Amino acid sequence: MSTINELRTVNVIRYVMPLREGGSLPAIAEADDEFLYVLKFRGAGQGVRALIADLIGGEIARALGFKIPELVLANLDSAFGRTEPDEEIQELLRWSEGMNLGVHYLAGAISFDPAVHAVTPLQASQIVWLDALLTNVDRTVRNTNMLNWKKELWLIDHGAALYFHHTGGDWKAHAVKPFNAIKDHVLLAQASVIEQANEQFTAVLTPECIKAIAALIPADWLQDNNFDVNAETMRNIYEQYLNTRIKAAAIFVNEAQYARATLI
Repeated sequence: MSTINELRTVNVIRYVMPLREGGSLPAIAEADDEFLYVLKFRGAGQGVRALIADLIGGEIARALGFKIPELVLANLDSAFGRTEPDEEIQELLRWSEGMNLGVHYLAGAISFDPAVHAVTPLQASQIVWLDALLTNVDRTVRNTNMLNWKKELWLIDHGAALYFHHTGGDWKAHAVKPFNAIKDHVLLAQASVIEQANEQFTAVLTPECIKAIAALIPADWLQDNNFDVNAETMRNIYEQYLNTRIKAAAIFVNEAQYARATLI
């Protein structure tokens, strides 16, 4: 198993600029380690569940060998937003006091364009497999959530993954469902060796690996959940959900292969 490193904790010292319009309003911010981060706020959009999905998705991708910007826990002090003139941003900062998620800012990176940037069939298959595992609906032509930086492909933004945690209910049933949205994946047409990716990745994502990744989630993020359980029970649910889904990988692999055959 690849080593799962503890996340560093930084303190946010300067709000630089919002990254784009929209409900979540992620921002570029500077931390006390003198690095810039894309800051994902606990007070925005889907709240801490989006941060958990981003953390789990990013660290699973890293364990599988993908290029992922460093993730850090970014502490936002209660006094931080008081001088912010924009009322909407000030409110977001106020609701986001405490621990947020920071993603190392890749200065100069450009968005992946499937019409310009080439990937190998194995790369495409590996990314399709990852997103089918994570039920990540946000790797489409409209929004690839991939970057080219220093001539290498980097994966970002897994906050829309693991959507079972938004619905509550029977997570065990959800864990063994196919992932129908894979038909919209930006790399599906090139993903001709998904079985090979499946063999590689199921060998890496052992229960020990998943446990180590789940252990990275801050306890206070886990307290806000739709299953009416305490933080450690919720952590265990993420572990069991992912382990169950990995064991049942043939279900989402077959769905991806069917969707690809229909597409091409």
